[in-house]
Amino acid sequence: MPEVNIDLNIRAPIERVWDSVLDVESYEESMDNVRWVRLVGSDDEHTRRAEWSVLLKGSILEWEEEEQLDHDAHKVVFKQLRGDLEFFDGYWTLEELGPNETRAHFEVEFEIGIPMLAEMLNPVAQRALEENGTEMLRGLERSVAGG
Repeated sequence: MPEVNIDLNIRAPIERVWDSVLDVESYEESMDNVRWVRLVGSDDEHTRRAEWSVLLKGSILEWEEEEQLDHDAHKVVFKQLRGDLEFFDGYWTLEELGPNETRAHFEVEFEIGIPMLAEMLNPVAQRALEENGTEMLRGLERSVAGG
């Protein structure tokens, strides 16, 4: 299954970056490729559901995911419940590098769901998701720089 891994060091305290990671509904303000994100349910402070709409190489990709929030470990694990891809699961995690520096890591595994075209489409989708993931992390960086 194709996988995307992206790291970005952000010059901000980990708690400020964590607050921005959790504030998914504001992503469209700082991330050009995010059309919108809506929180649609929450079981408690550790589990919630969100609907996403993003631009991926000129196409719209939409899905609903369940998110598990580990506030102590600064980690969000997401699992697609329904959406445009066959499979789309991953996580965001933060690592404190110093009092004013945080490493953000984004990882996702995906499956397009068209077996006969997977060999041709997976590398294209992987590059597009890497570009989108990098843009999302840079948007996160922009959002904490203003905060």
